[in-house]
Amino acid sequence: MVRIINGKNVKSLAHITYKVLRLQEKFTHIEEFNNPGISPCIYVLWHANQFLVHGIRNREKLSVLISTSIDGEIVAEVCEKWGFKVVRGSSGKKGAVESTMQMLTRLKEGECVAIMVDGPHGPLHKVKNGAVKLAQMSGALIVPVHWFSPQKTFISLPSWDKMKTPLGKCNILNIYGEPVYVSENATDEELSNVKENIKNQLFEIEKNEQKFYEEALQKKLWDKKQ
Repeated sequence: MVRIINGKNVKSLAHITYKVLRLQEKFTHIEEFNNPGISPCIYVLWHANQFLVHGIRNREKLSVLISTSIDGEIVAEVCEKWGFKVVRGSSGKKGAVESTMQMLTRLKEGECVAIMVDGPHGPLHKVKNGAVKLAQMSGALIVPVHWFSPQKTFISLPSWDKMKTPLGKCNILNIYGEPVYVSENATDEELSNVKENIKNQLFEIEKNEQKFYEEALQKKLWDKKQ
């Protein structure tokens, strides 16, 4: 089978993807709810919600961890065109070490990083070790984040993670959880508890997403933007 995405057409596909997303950007209105405003920090999210980084403020000081796969190359190209910083990483030992060192540097410089904790290939909703280890090494707080809209233009794609994206005019809310601290001397059990905390927070936010959205409506968060 011929692979649609390959090294010869990555830049072209990235360019097309960026143009489509820039068009969608005109109709996408993302507001924030309960952002603790911590910098530096480690934003953690499910892979399905990766587009929510578009609603995080100060993108020029936000580094997004993206896999070194050929598909990741397109995502990385688009992110850089959009003004984000990018860190490329893989599940291999060498790639993981290199990406961790880059993210540590960014955090020490006062910048934030964003990590899809169950990506890039799943298992779905299983928090992996990377973000927790990074927090332990850096001292930076972990901040869970989820996005939501009840509008029909907020859709799920037919991918393994059911990735969510706006399609047409859409008001979306980025909802932030409680910051999580990881001690430099944390035991394996404590690290495991942190992973469970992240998972529980992301699920709890999702469970209450409609309530948060209604509160945002009462505060008229989108009225001044449109």
